[in-house]
Amino acid sequence: MTEDLDPRLELSEQVHALLLETPAGLSEYALIQLLKERHSSHIPNLPLTDKLVLFRTHFLVFNALYILRDQLWAEQSGALLISPLHIELQAYSSGARALSEHDPLREYYLDLNNLRDTDEAEVEKLLTSFWTRIRGGDEKIAALELFELHEAKHALDLSTIKHRYRQLVSQHHPDRGGNTERLQTINKAMEILQRYYS
Repeated sequence: MTEDLDPRLELSEQVHALLLETPAGLSEYALIQLLKERHSSHIPNLPLTDKLVLFRTHFLVFNALYILRDQLWAEQSGALLISPLHIELQAYSSGARALSEHDPLREYYLDLNNLRDTDEAEVEKLLTSFWTRIRGGDEKIAALELFELHEAKHALDLSTIKHRYRQLVSQHHPDRGGNTERLQTINKAMEILQRYYS
């Protein structure tokens, strides 16, 4: 009797297939939409307007990406650039492995306890910390974190920030089932970032 394939490995295989079809890379949001279009049963088939659904979908996709990255390195068949704004398969480079050995994001997303232990209250804390950091003077960092641009691999410019802003507004607009409070937070973050990047 053959064992069933681990669902996480199945999701990483689906992600790999989609990345092979898009050699220029794509955003996390675009990847999630493609997975949904192909009726992937490994991510929630629910609107991303619910904070907990959004977190769980994001976590599962990033878990699959880090599994795939480790597999590609082990096989020396490729490398994977992982960022919410740009996910891309790249050629294998022997020096890249050293860069990932102490990657806290990798450790976070490969630990399924972080998925199980994060509830809606914890997700809400992430939004609350955004406002707390703004009041504490870390407004630029908080705004970049909200936009998931704080660890961008490339130099940021206003064009990239505006693109991400439009994605978030599209996701969270009340006319599309989003949350007005979340949209106000996104707008405030954009105001802050325009001051720094104009």
